[in-house]
Amino acid sequence: MITSVTESNAAAAPKILILGATGPTGRHIVSQALTRGYDVTVLVRSPEKATDLKGAKLVVGDARDEKALRQAIKGRDAVISALGTPASPFKEVRLLSTATQALIKAMKAEQVSRLIAITGIGAGDSKGHGGFLFDNVIFPLILRNVYADKNRQEARIKDSDLDWTIVRPSILNNKPGGDTIRALTDLSDVHGGSISRADVATFILDQVNSDAWLRKSPVITW
Repeated sequence: MITSVTESNAAAAPKILILGATGPTGRHIVSQALTRGYDVTVLVRSPEKATDLKGAKLVVGDARDEKALRQAIKGRDAVISALGTPASPFKEVRLLSTATQALIKAMKAEQVSRLIAITGIGAGDSKGHGGFLFDNVIFPLILRNVYADKNRQEARIKDSDLDWTIVRPSILNNKPGGDTIRALTDLSDVHGGSISRADVATFILDQVNSDAWLRKSPVITW
């Protein structure tokens, strides 16, 4: 467990870039990272949405723009991708995979290797483990196109030679954090579940200086 960084060892604080920082989970990641004393940069397309992210360095740009990504990544120790996209029942989604491909190129160019990316339960080999309602109604009718792109996103990450961890949260909620987090790659007994965004942020940040889940794709749930 990574503890808060005090002023005396602030020079050793991880320098991280957070993508998707203005989303509901991304905001928790930014807040907790700053509380830990991390040096935080965020790449945002709309700076007016980030006015409350005080303490983080803002770089304005599109997550699909390799040039903007390189500017934001330069000098960082790790990148956290909390990128999300709205449900799209009828249109193809490409944002996540396109941005991830640009991110991988930018990270290699800037020689930053540590990537922690959030996708979700239902991506990759976790498909079919979201519970009856999610697997049979929400996934096929509402999230099918989003998850097709999450799968492309995961494939691009796994095909890179980065030091990656893909985190697949179960159904997200806004409850307070602090509950026990289970991280699982054996999903034989996983049939649904939920987890707070706050606890997702805690788990994500714990991976910055850990290789416990290096090149693995755990589902996290309560």
